[in-house]
Amino acid sequence: MTANRFHLAWFCSFTTDSWTGEWGGDGNPWAGDFYIELAKNLERACFDYVVLEDKLMVSTAYGGTMETDLKHGIAPKHDPAPLATLMSYCTERLGIVATMSTSFYPPWMLARLGATIDHIAKGRFGWNIVTSAEDHAAQNFGMDKHHEHDHRYEMAHEYLDLVSQLWDSWDFDAVVKDRKRSVYADHKKVRTIDFNGRFYRSRGPLNTIRPPQGRPVLCQAGASPKGRDFAAKYADTIVAIGNTVPDMKAYRDDIRERMKDHGRNPDECKILYLVTPVVDETNDDARRKADRWTTDPHYIEYLLCELSSITEIDFSKFDLDEPLPAITTNGERGTLEKFAQAGSGKTLRELIGLTLVGTVDLVGSPGTVADRMGKIMEEVGGDGFLITNPRMHFNRRYITEITDGLVPALQRRGLVRTGYTHAHLRDNLLEF
Repeated sequence: MTANRFHLAWFCSFTTDSWTGEWGGDGNPWAGDFYIELAKNLERACFDYVVLEDKLMVSTAYGGTMETDLKHGIAPKHDPAPLATLMSYCTERLGIVATMSTSFYPPWMLARLGATIDHIAKGRFGWNIVTSAEDHAAQNFGMDKHHEHDHRYEMAHEYLDLVSQLWDSWDFDAVVKDRKRSVYADHKKVRTIDFNGRFYRSRGPLNTIRPPQGRPVLCQAGASPKGRDFAAKYADTIVAIGNTVPDMKAYRDDIRERMKDHGRNPDECKILYLVTPVVDETNDDARRKADRWTTDPHYIEYLLCELSSITEIDFSKFDLDEPLPAITTNGERGTLEKFAQAGSGKTLRELIGLTLVGTVDLVGSPGTVADRMGKIMEEVGGDGFLITNPRMHFNRRYITEITDGLVPALQRRGLVRTGYTHAHLRDNLLEF
């Protein structure tokens, strides 16, 4: 291995597998078998972790109805926490990161759930922290509208303080199993926290043993200024988006400076950039495949529906061959900003075409893409890539193209791991 190794992770949702086209599956992955197979393939390829994204609603943002969301299988979307438990049970070293919302999970319940899964996963569980962004999600929990963007982060800071104290309410050595005295846990090493904040209150302690990692690995996607500061304060790994290599470097430099301001060592957090490699036998074959995907009317409608869902902006009302007007959102601002590229003059159709290629071009043969990924990481400084499929609905062919085509090419160049050194996810992340 060389000194410039970087990390690999996978980003997906508990949604249907790819069920259309020549390489589609059966569209019925709800028992988890398809995702167990994915996890085993990722572990064989020595990925650090897989992130299970989540949303808590069926969107009507695109065209004002649920029709397109359901047509494209953006919903149904099943709960990632039970799937994370199942995937961890069927693997030995792969980290499993599940998305759970600070806005809608009671803190004590989330802390207990996270501790429980980390034990079942033997120290390989992570929590992808989101505040949720959609009014429809808020309405599923008795609210009329969701809290304003920056206010959600104010609440999330207090939430993280609370759940961290709950995980700390048990010492690592609280379980003594003293047979002579018939004492399982030492009451002097378990304590209430008596938390009384602006938004949350909790007596504590947890009634679960401290997680094997002390706390699950904390993952976050901080793109807005508030989000970046939140990620810099807490995250062990960050889901990042970069349209260009300079953008990626600037983002990483900014996060590392913010970490220093919070008294943290910047090397404690690994920033992984979302990418969609398109690989095939030759560069020309891969380019033709990417062109087919991005010009497919089905893909265009799917992508705009997905963007509508997470930003709550109706993209059906915009002309594909005109530049986007100035638009703002109370939803996922970072995603919108990266996609819209305000001031670029690009039409909506051109922006869609850049979702796979962009200026971070990872289209080509496995060797070509591996060389490009190595060069990008050299320019950015680290820390790795988070691979996702363009439609979030993927099939065995795409998995194999990555795990048995791209990853071996990266391994031959000494760019990624060829084995796991540690049992716990956090320790593997901190290895390099």
